[in-house]
Amino acid sequence: MRVLVVAATVIELEWVAGAETLAVGVGPVEAAAGTAARLAHDPPDAVLHVGIAGARGDAGIAIGEVVLGTESRYVDLRAALPTLVSACAPDVDLLARVGAALPDARRLPIATSAAVGGGSGCDVEGMEGFAVLRACARAGVPAVELRAISNMADEPDRARWDFAGGLAALAAAGRRALEAL
Repeated sequence: MRVLVVAATVIELEWVAGAETLAVGVGPVEAAAGTAARLAHDPPDAVLHVGIAGARGDAGIAIGEVVLGTESRYVDLRAALPTLVSACAPDVDLLARVGAALPDARRLPIATSAAVGGGSGCDVEGMEGFAVLRACARAGVPAVELRAISNMADEPDRARWDFAGGLAALAAAGRRALEAL
C-alpha cells in the first residue's frame, strides 16, 4: 500500500522512512489547501496524518501519550447550518489496523482549531486533523489521524510544553502505525 504521511511541519515527519511525506503548514487552511493540492496531483492509497497535540488539563491525558482519532471535529465553526460539515470519521479499516498496532493508544475524537486552547469541548486538540481528513474524504482517499500529546491545551506558557517528548512519542507510534499499513 502506498501511504502518504502528512503533518503540519517537517519536524513531525523526521522519523518517516520508506513512505512519502508531506508537510502542509500549520493550521486548518494550510492543511486543507496543501493536502487537497497533493491529492489532486498524485493520490496515494492511504493517508496517515500525524502530529503533536494538546490535551485538556482535566482530561487525565499525560504528555507523551498517543491518541488515535475516532473522529476529527472542526470546532471553529460557530454557525449550525445543515450544509456545513464539521466532523470527519477516519477510514474504519485504517483505524482498526493502526489500533491493532497501537493497543495502548487512547481512542478519542480530536478537535481541530486555528486557536491553541480553543475551548473545543474535546479532550484533545490539534490544528490540522479535520482539514486533512476532509480533503482526503473529498478526494476518496482513506485516512486516519494519529497524535502524540506535547502539552496541555490550556497552558499558555510554551516553556512548559514538551515538544521533544511529544515528538519522540509520535515517532515511536508513527513507525508502528506505518508498519501496520
